[in-house]
Amino acid sequence: MPQITVEYSESLEDAFDRRGFALALHPVVVETVSAGLPACKTRFVRAAGFVAGDGAADDAVVHVEIALLAGRTDEAKARLSEAVLDIARRYLAPTRSTVHLSAETRDLDTSYRKG
Repeated sequence: MPQITVEYSESLEDAFDRRGFALALHPVVVETVSAGLPACKTRFVRAAGFVAGDGAADDAVVHVEIALLAGRTDEAKARLSEAVLDIARRYLAPTRSTVHLSAETRDLDTSYRKG
């Protein structure tokens, strides 16, 4: 059920260990918000472009969104978002770009279904 989407700048293609990140993240999701490990699904979306501020710098982005069935406390969701940032830092190789990291843990809409 945890639907995890990671958007990352294409400039990070070789600098971001996506598989390692997902494999490190899934157990943390299980522990933090009581999810089942087989239910964790992470997909990566390469962002062809990213502009921050006035666009003068060669910035990059990694944004992680975790969508869960309702019922977790705001505190648990905030802890998970903080953990995501820590894990992402470990799986990003040094780069000349400034990398903007962000994470959001939210509830799935009540219309969510899986088949």
